[in-house]
Amino acid sequence: MTDRAAARAAKNALADRLSAQSGVVGIGLARRDAGYVVKVDVADADAAGRVPRDVDGVRVVTEVVGAVRPLRSRTA
Repeated sequence: MTDRAAARAAKNALADRLSAQSGVVGIGLARRDAGYVVKVDVADADAAGRVPRDVDGVRVVTEVVGAVRPLRSRTA
């Protein structure tokens, strides 16, 4: 079981490592079982293959979500 503080530290370390990687569209924390994991959203399976399975003993999970684009604002 990984506590939130350890997962947050691992997330920050992983964000530094992946900041220049294309295809990584989001990094966050998620609850799994009785603890936390680092969750990495990626654009495609190729990007998922470049993400490590754990960082500093904290499990990393990936999810292929496709390209992420900002919402266009609506005008009234």
